[in-house]
This record gives sequence, C-alpha cells and structure tokens, in this order.
Amino acid sequence: MKPLVTIERFSLFGHVMALFFGLAGLLLVLPNPALIATLPPFGQSLFGWSMAGGGVAYILLGAIAVALYARRVLGTQLWLGFMLPAIGLSLSSELLGTSTGFPFGHYGYLNGLGYKIAGLVPFTIPLSWFYVGLSTYVLARAGLENRGVKGVVREIGAIALGALLLTAWDFVLDPAMSQTPYPFWEFQDPGEFFGMPYRNLTGWLGTGALFMTVASFFWRGKDLKLTRSQLTLPLVVYLVNFGFGAAITIAQLDVRYWIPTAISVALGVVPAIAFWLSAKPALPPVVETASASPTLSPPEVATVAAATK
Repeated sequence: MKPLVTIERFSLFGHVMALFFGLAGLLLVLPNPALIATLPPFGQSLFGWSMAGGGVAYILLGAIAVALYARRVLGTQLWLGFMLPAIGLSLSSELLGTSTGFPFGHYGYLNGLGYKIAGLVPFTIPLSWFYVGLSTYVLARAGLENRGVKGVVREIGAIALGALLLTAWDFVLDPAMSQTPYPFWEFQDPGEFFGMPYRNLTGWLGTGALFMTVASFFWRGKDLKLTRSQLTLPLVVYLVNFGFGAAITIAQLDVRYWIPTAISVALGVVPAIAFWLSAKPALPPVVETASASPTLSPPEVATVAAATK
C-alpha cells in the first residue's frame, strides 16, 4: 500500500474516532463530574487534553483525509481547484461575519477550536468548510453525472445541490455548537429559527455556492466517472459529521429540535445516500493472461511430430 493511501485511511479512521470520543466526552463525561474524579491522574490529564484539543484534532484529520482522497481520486488540479477557493472564500466570509454580522448574523467564536485568525475565526473553521464542502460537491456532481446530466445543467446543479447538502448539515451543527451546555460559538442575536437567524442559513447556502461556483471553473468539462467505492469516503465524512451534530442536538436540547434534525435528514442525508447509490459498483480487475502458443489440433500435432523425426 502506498504511504499516502495509508495516511489517508489512518486520517479518516482518526477523524471518525475523534468525533466518537468527543461525543462521549460531551454527552457522558462532562455532565458527570464524579466520573472524571474517579479517573487516575493520567486519565484526567488525557481527558483534559482531549476536551481542549479534540475539536482541532478531528477537523485537521478530516481535512487531511479529504485532501489526500481528492489528490488520489480526482487529481491535483481538481483538488487544489476546490480546496483553495473553499478555504480562502469561507475564511473571508467568516471574518466578515464575525466583524459585521453579514452574512450569518452577529456571532462570535468561543474557545476549543484552535488559534483564532485576526482574533476572530479559528483556523480550523475554513478547513471544515473545505472537507465537508468537497464531500457534498463530489457526491452531488457524481450523482447528476450518473443520471446522465451533462454540460451547464450539471455544473449549476452540482453547485446548487452541493451547497444544499452543506447547509443541511448546519441544521444540526449550529444548535449543537451554540445552544448546548458546552458551546463553541454563540449568536449575539438569537434568531427565530430554533435559535438561529434565518440569514445564518442563507449565509451558509450563499458561502457554499460561492466557493463551489469558483471551483466549478476549474472542474468544467471534467467527467468524474466515480464508482460507488470511490464515493464512499465523501459519504462517510458527511454522515459522521452529521451524526456528531445530530446526536448532540437530540441528546442535549428539547424535543422541538427534532424538527431541524428531520429537515437535515431530508435535505442532506437522504440525497447524499441516493447519490452514492446511483454510482456503479467497482468493476472487478481485469486479469490479463500471457499470450500462449497457438493450440495445435491433433492432425497438426502428428504432422509436426513426423517432420521432426
């Protein structure tokens, strides 16, 4: 196995496990301080580190896994053609949002997601826009391609559906990260939609559509032709990140928040799985056999034998 493929798989596994342990810490350990007190000193130190750096770790591992996947499966041009606009434009949007309230509403980041760029936006945030955004865009584009959609319709459709899947994730992410007992950001003006301003949702949709539009210029005319196995990593990344937000939202908020969770499933999870299922299964490898000598019929064998005597 090539070293980069090994790193890709290790990063994906680490990403999933970091989300799992982060979920266990937020839902089981932190609400029970007595449980923390029973841990040995090493365990308490490890838990403290995981709570302080777990958010950074899972985002970095997710970004590494998706970046290596994109380079391997899509090629360097498509990988960089998506990653650079995604990181640059999402960071610009986040800096504008935390400074002016546009386009997401007035909000600010708390601690737990790493060093803040300009004291406002954790450096991990644009990385999360990149790795989830690329996952949704690839799923949407491949899904349309597998249904025979081509040309401009495919380009526009991939942008619209990719941005929609990305925004659907926010229906569970924002409540989980801003309204639970252990938030990572907060809105200064809680909105009408389950504590979120409506413009937060339009801001997500617009930001995703913006960097996907820029990326589409680098991807134009490219047929992905991805098999189901090649789409598995984007699907897994999308589903585990959805599951992380949904589990926290359902466990720590009241029953009203089943509504945005159901919307997230309908607009995000179901289409993502449908796009994955639309791809063809991986074809079995073609085994080429060495060309053998022509087979001689019995009369020919006899003739050859007679000629050699």
